[in-house]
Amino acid sequence: ETEEMYSLNPARVERGEDKRTTVMVKNIPNKYTQKNLLDLIDCNHQALYDFFYLPIDFKNKCNLGYAFINFRDPRCISAFFRDFADKRWERFNSEKVCVVTYARIQGKSALVNHFRSSRLMLKHEKYRPLIFSENGKVETIPPSTSRVPAAPGPMGGGG
Repeated sequence: ETEEMYSLNPARVERGEDKRTTVMVKNIPNKYTQKNLLDLIDCNHQALYDFFYLPIDFKNKCNLGYAFINFRDPRCISAFFRDFADKRWERFNSEKVCVVTYARIQGKSALVNHFRSSRLMLKHEKYRPLIFSENGKVETIPPSTSRVPAAPGPMGGGG
C-alpha cells in the first residue's frame, strides 16, 4: 500500500474518474470533540455524509487526531476537500494543518461491517461511529450477528 493510493485529487473526482466515497481527515487537534467537528463540517456539508467516526482515546478522553467520513455522493468530496485540506484548524489555537485523504475502507456498508463486530461497540454510545439515515437522523450501528472477537491468540487468529 502506498500513500499515492490514498491521495485525493478533487479534479479527478469532479470529472467522475474517482468514485470513492470515504475520506480520512488527519491532524485534528486533540481537543476537538465529536460535536465540535460535526458543527464545523455541517457549516457547508450537512446531510451530505452518512457515516462519521472520530476515534477517542478512552483514557484521556481526547480524539486520536483523525476521523472517517463517508459521503453519499463522491462528487461532494471535492468541496469538502477545498474547505478543509491544507487549512489550519480554527479552534484551540492549533498549529496543525488538516490533511484529507481517501480511507482504506470504502463505503458505508463496508464501514458498518468493519465496526459492528469491533470491541468498540461494547463501549459507551458516545464513542461509537455515527451513521445517518437519508433524512439525516442519527442511527445506531446494528449489532453483529457473530460474537465479538476475542483478543488474538499467539497464532494471530480471533481466539
